[in-house]
Amino acid sequence: LIMSPAMWKWTCLVSHLLLSTTVSPLGRQQPPHPKRPFITFTGEQAEGNFNHLVVDERTGHIYLGAVNRIYKLSSDLKVLVTHETGPDDDNPKCYPPRIVQTCNEPLTLTNNINKMLLIDYKENRLIACGSLYQGICKLLRLDDLFKLGEPFHKKEHYLSGVNESGSVFGVIVSYSNMDDKLFIATAVDGKPEYFPTISSRKLTKNSEADGMFAYVFHDEFVASMIKIPSDTFTIIPDFDIYYIYGFSSGNFVYFLTLQPEMISPPGSTTKEQVYTSKLVRLCKEDTAFNSYVEVPIGCEKNGVEYRLLQAAYLSKAGAILARSLGVGPEDDILFTVFSKGQKRKMKSLDESALCIFVLKKINDRIKDRLQSCYRGEGTLDLAWLKVKDIPCSSALLTIDDNFCGLDMNAPLGVSSMVRGLPIFTEDGDRMTSVIAYVYKNHSLAFVGTKSGKLKK
Repeated sequence: LIMSPAMWKWTCLVSHLLLSTTVSPLGRQQPPHPKRPFITFTGEQAEGNFNHLVVDERTGHIYLGAVNRIYKLSSDLKVLVTHETGPDDDNPKCYPPRIVQTCNEPLTLTNNINKMLLIDYKENRLIACGSLYQGICKLLRLDDLFKLGEPFHKKEHYLSGVNESGSVFGVIVSYSNMDDKLFIATAVDGKPEYFPTISSRKLTKNSEADGMFAYVFHDEFVASMIKIPSDTFTIIPDFDIYYIYGFSSGNFVYFLTLQPEMISPPGSTTKEQVYTSKLVRLCKEDTAFNSYVEVPIGCEKNGVEYRLLQAAYLSKAGAILARSLGVGPEDDILFTVFSKGQKRKMKSLDESALCIFVLKKINDRIKDRLQSCYRGEGTLDLAWLKVKDIPCSSALLTIDDNFCGLDMNAPLGVSSMVRGLPIFTEDGDRMTSVIAYVYKNHSLAFVGTKSGKLKK
């Protein structure tokens, strides 16, 4: 979960509920003892915000990414280990950072904001990426947060120059007989020549190996990455793709994004900038990223459009919800939170909706689009690559559920929006985070709000 400072309190509460709440035989949560206080943790005052939180599903230990600190906490929020990550002398204009070559810009003492925190279960290590030096990562041993490695010798070791928490999202794809992969998605902050917006990296067994975080494939013409063309910024100067959530399912990796787009309102001759929420899909085994497809997603209730994605979480349907949706209980369901409208990313309206998507139905829409494009129908329709008018090319081939693209008709955009099913709306206290799980065939969702409240 990616949190604002106010969200930290409820996230601690959610973690505690999931780990230690008692549940009645009828499936209703028993109220907490009236005299029992909530368990809380407060960091050092000087270090500012907490940024990310992950829980080891095997031990219940909590890893907390903060400004200049990584904490390991017990399930009752006692500090077990602390690892310092900053501050250090840096300048955002230095590229590559001074640890590779000399930088002539003045250096100042700079905080290290945690931008990504992932548990690599296979190798028992924590991947902690920060904002210093254009975004490099540490690999820390889960037991004691000992630094196993900190790759910084190559250009691909720098993930993003953005200093904001939540600007990077990673998904690990694990294998039993080979090194794992790490899919990295990041805002690029106007530096597309330095940073790909999505890439797949090697996760080597040896944390100090030369190939750690190297692109899965890279030659003169093709690489395991997507870069935003520089001329896109001439149309939308502040263009970026903001990654809200990511996950893997079946043969694919998915990212949920928010990105600006120029549209012509009905009856108007001028274009205006809005934000479009899109799901991006890639095949796990696609080293050339020919499988890149994105589809707009949104929600509507009583004529009100909810289009600004705030948060998302992947869960299973469960038997009861599955029956109402006409799917299987093990089918993947996306729980999503959208705020009203699609114009103001930074100042979203308080009206918000909790909506669900059946992942299979999104995949069916993508398959239909691939099939029509390979019949030569329509254009590639991907506005941010300036290829809206490039026609699809016809090819005689069968496109099934697991089709991973060719070096044609890619990357590809879906023009028509997939609409989610609204299940709850909130008009006064914007929903900002969500998690969900299945208990005794029932689907349960916890939603956090802008003011720090928790709704079950």
